[in-house]
Amino acid sequence: MICVFHRSSVVQRTEWVVHSFAVSVIDNLLSNNRDYIERHGHREMPTEPQRHLAVVTCMDSRLDLFGALGLDLGEAHLIRNAGGIATDDVVRSLLLSQRLLGTNAVMVIHHTRCGLETFEEEQLQDELERDLGARAPFRLGAYRDVRADVRATVRTLRASPFVNPVEIRGFVFNVDDGDLFEVPVNEEIS
Repeated sequence: MICVFHRSSVVQRTEWVVHSFAVSVIDNLLSNNRDYIERHGHREMPTEPQRHLAVVTCMDSRLDLFGALGLDLGEAHLIRNAGGIATDDVVRSLLLSQRLLGTNAVMVIHHTRCGLETFEEEQLQDELERDLGARAPFRLGAYRDVRADVRATVRTLRASPFVNPVEIRGFVFNVDDGDLFEVPVNEEIS
């Protein structure tokens, strides 16, 4: 028997609730990995991405960017977080990707119907403070306009002294039909 924990918020306190399942999701994935090893075989690929591309994108499980962009293993770095926003860790990852592993193009890909469009930053911070006794010390990234957020992310990356701005372009991926469209970023427009 496997135990799985999740957090349940109950009037200003947090408790962990235990659920038991016959097989956990992680155990199932480990089994899938055994099958993958048989199909994949042994192949040694270079550490440097072959297309010299880094993609900054959302962690959303509906984004199959390798499939949507026609990429294969070893061709690009995918840097993911909630919303695909330009956090310090994204800048750190791009710095390493560019300086040590030779990437020279960056695609910023946000998407339609993102979870970050579903809440208000201050309201969630207030809930965290009430339930956990502290506000998150970082920006959560809520936004209302996906195109404006793509532009803000591209501008932040272009302005960073740690990111080489050779080619940084922004896009929106439609999670319903897979369409990818570019969002022009003019530095003079706010």
